Amino acid sequence: MGHRGRRRDRQREERLRDREARHMHRAAAGLAKKKKREWTPEERRYRAARGLVNRRIGWLIHLVCYGSVLALILVSSRSVRATVIVALAWGIGLALHYLSAIMAPGLRDRWIAQEMDRHVDEGASRLHAVEHANARSLEDLSASIAHEIRDPVTAAKSLVQQMGEDPVSDDNIQFARVALEELDRVERSISHLLKYAREEEFRFEPLSLTDVVDSAVASLRDRIDSLGVEVDVEYSAACTMRGDVEKLRRVTLNLLRNAMDALEEAKTPSPCVVIMAGENLAGTEVWLRVRDNGPGMTEEVRRRIFDPFYTTKSDGTGLGLALSKKVVESHGGSMEVQSDSSSGTEFLATFPKAFRNRETPA
Repeated sequence: MGHRGRRRDRQREERLRDREARHMHRAAAGLAKKKKREWTPEERRYRAARGLVNRRIGWLIHLVCYGSVLALILVSSRSVRATVIVALAWGIGLALHYLSAIMAPGLRDRWIAQEMDRHVDEGASRLHAVEHANARSLEDLSASIAHEIRDPVTAAKSLVQQMGEDPVSDDNIQFARVALEELDRVERSISHLLKYAREEEFRFEPLSLTDVVDSAVASLRDRIDSLGVEVDVEYSAACTMRGDVEKLRRVTLNLLRNAMDALEEAKTPSPCVVIMAGENLAGTEVWLRVRDNGPGMTEEVRRRIFDPFYTTKSDGTGLGLALSKKVVESHGGSMEVQSDSSSGTEFLATFPKAFRNRETPA
């Protein structure tokens, strides 16, 4: 019997513990639900009004105590001076209580509302300025597109009309060749425009920027030799980074071609292009510089050099540098230009070494 009694006691204790555990669990779940429930706007207004009323009542109680104590001091001591001293000392605390409990919340809400309105106005102004700038950019881009396409088409149309007026003319072969060149220019402009407008796919992988530069220089070796341009290549580091090899090669080719075009057009004596690549002191960035000793750019040209369809070449599309800058920025980098009539033009492209775009798998 003793053994059975002890077993029944243990079972009873276990049931009690289980019941208490379930009760505590339900209580904790109910408390969690209360904590998670958000207040309605009416509840928030009620709590704010209740807090304000409580602060006012607290201050009125303080004021009653203040008056009662001063009356007691005046009656008991019959000293106006002592009463005034206590009134002034305690009055400072009473005034601070009024400011903190009654006036401060209203002032805080009013100032917060004013700051929010000011930030909203500033944000709206900035948004309006950005929209205006984008609209102007769209207008400029539309005008440039129309100019780039309309002029060659107009020229080709005129040539075809002349061919139609005299089908057996000996000049028709020349007219046809020029018309085809103009239409090729239109096709090239549209192709570059589509390439600029769409989001290209990038294949980011470890690479060395020095290998990219060597490949670009080797591709243009024949033109470099024919123009007699001296190309100096200087590397101060391995320049390892993550990027798309082919697209970075296109950027380097475009910068090198532009430099040689400027040197050829200006007939610069002793033409020279210096290509430098290296890393910053912290080892977090890789940079590429392409500098020529050509005639340089005016301030207007330098300011607009990256604008789509802006070009100073008679046969240029005006999208080469815009595409190059887009590729650099897609690598998380930046591109800048410095130009001076006495020292030529220098393009600087900077890249983060460990850039990882959103579509690159970890």
